Amino acid sequence: MSSSTAKKSFDFAGFARVLRYVRPYRRLFVLSLLLALLMGALSPVRGVLIQYTVDKGLKGQPGSVPGWLNQWFDGISHGDMARFVVLVSVLQVVVLLVETLVRFAFAYGTARLGQYVVKDMRTAVFKKILGLNLRQFDSTPIGTLTTRTVNDIESINEIFADGLIPIIADFLTIVITLATMFYMDWQLTLISLIPFPILLVATWIFKESVNKSFTRVRNAVSQLNAFVQEHLTGMQMVQAFNAETREFGRFRQINRDHRNANINAIFAYSVFFPVVEVVLAISLGLLVWWVAGQRLEAGKLIAFILFLNQIFRPLRVIADKFNVIQMGMVASERVFKVLDNPDEMPAPAPDAWQPATVRGDISFRQVSFGYQPPAMVLQQVSFEVAAGHTLAIVGSTGSGKTTIISLLNRLYEVQEGSIAIDGVDIRQWHPEALRSRIGVVLQDVFLFSGSVLDNITLRNADIPQERVEEVCRLIGIHDFIMQLPGQYHFNVMERGATLSAGQRQLLSFARCLLYNPAILILDEATSNIDSESEALIQQAIDKMIAGRTAIVIAHRLSTIRKAHQILVLDRGEVKEMGSHEQLLAAGGHYARLHELQFDRKKAPRQQVVE
Repeated sequence: MSSSTAKKSFDFAGFARVLRYVRPYRRLFVLSLLLALLMGALSPVRGVLIQYTVDKGLKGQPGSVPGWLNQWFDGISHGDMARFVVLVSVLQVVVLLVETLVRFAFAYGTARLGQYVVKDMRTAVFKKILGLNLRQFDSTPIGTLTTRTVNDIESINEIFADGLIPIIADFLTIVITLATMFYMDWQLTLISLIPFPILLVATWIFKESVNKSFTRVRNAVSQLNAFVQEHLTGMQMVQAFNAETREFGRFRQINRDHRNANINAIFAYSVFFPVVEVVLAISLGLLVWWVAGQRLEAGKLIAFILFLNQIFRPLRVIADKFNVIQMGMVASERVFKVLDNPDEMPAPAPDAWQPATVRGDISFRQVSFGYQPPAMVLQQVSFEVAAGHTLAIVGSTGSGKTTIISLLNRLYEVQEGSIAIDGVDIRQWHPEALRSRIGVVLQDVFLFSGSVLDNITLRNADIPQERVEEVCRLIGIHDFIMQLPGQYHFNVMERGATLSAGQRQLLSFARCLLYNPAILILDEATSNIDSESEALIQQAIDKMIAGRTAIVIAHRLSTIRKAHQILVLDRGEVKEMGSHEQLLAAGGHYARLHELQFDRKKAPRQQVVE
């Protein structure tokens, strides 16, 4: 966000929207406000008691304090000075304890309120992210969404914990203290406040400077999160291409921007706080000069010194608290952009299609799709797959093979045409019913940090381990799992780092088969499997495909030859469709690919068809 954004007027509409998240906790909010009022009312009490004690002890007569206070103490002490001092001291301790308890309750209540709001907002943001179309993740860095969900929402917490309500409490403290000072001696109050305009100007300059710095800090944090997230995920690629030095240089620049933004904020603090101390010192000097010149009571001097400190203490941080609110609003604006993102999967209709059983007939009719229209990845693609049959899709990189299976899962919405399963347009299906009937095994297997069992069941506690073991025995991986330390409770670590590529693929097979899908999709699922595991994998594929409709993104020639039909794609268009023998006999695009591969390698049963 540019610095110009920091200069814009306060977003009251956005602030009101943040406050809507307080509604479920309005009792706690009101309680915090009442505690703020009580803190303000208690703030001048100790100063008044000190003045009363000093003046009565030195002169035998109290200074300018309320008459009822003097009568109350005289009625209790009966002129006994020692008893009077003890009673005042006890009262001072009681007031101090009450003030301490109120401040504790206030700090705890505001922090708790902020955490409640943060919890609800973070839940809403993550729920929103789960429902976004995948195109959002194609165009938005993951680190940016992480920043929105974690850092930015945590900044919103500061609005309540160290912003709005604390500012109200500080304001009440200043107002009540000033009112007490004017009541006791309005001339002395005006004299001591002569340097006050200097403080107001310094506070305004400080607020603007820190606001700009914090905006740059927030942008730098977002860039750091995105950069680190991306490079930790792609560290293998960075090291494989010997790009450590270059990428480290980029990181140093981003980190340098973050440092400079923080240093600018630190510089503003370093200037502002000494200015406050100088202004306070001038006020105290004027106070002593006036008291000495007018020969006022010593108790009044001591009380006014305490009052000035009570005024200047919140003024030291009030500008910072305003910046906390401003930064919280900047963060809330980013969070609300996520919440207001309209590019999400539409909510299922009340009468959405949720059949008890699925045959598995698939029909693509004149489907056109592009991730960034008008550039189209698929153009007028049409084909049908009968229930229980296998369709292999062949094509060069970028021809649209993976896009077809993404559209079938309704991870993206088609721009033209329609896709139907069992004669029903997938847009009429309930998303959960649709995706629960489709099993997907991808080339790049993603495993979550957790146990083997967690990754196969996707942490579905309703699936018993016995069922998981039964599926693993069916496809022949039970023995491999039992050899792992901890067996089914072995921790695969983040992205399955402790397993080989082939082992990760085997687990994805079990995960897919566990949910007994009617339609099976294999997206080059054997591309990362070594030759030793290929026989086991092929047997597993045969068992998985049996009795199911299957779409296979072709990789192994043996898989292609077993398919009922082969669809040949080129630049998003269907070039040919037929069985392996029919396409070879036709002598077209598929036959040329086949011939080129046989010329390149002499082991045709292991050829790769792109």
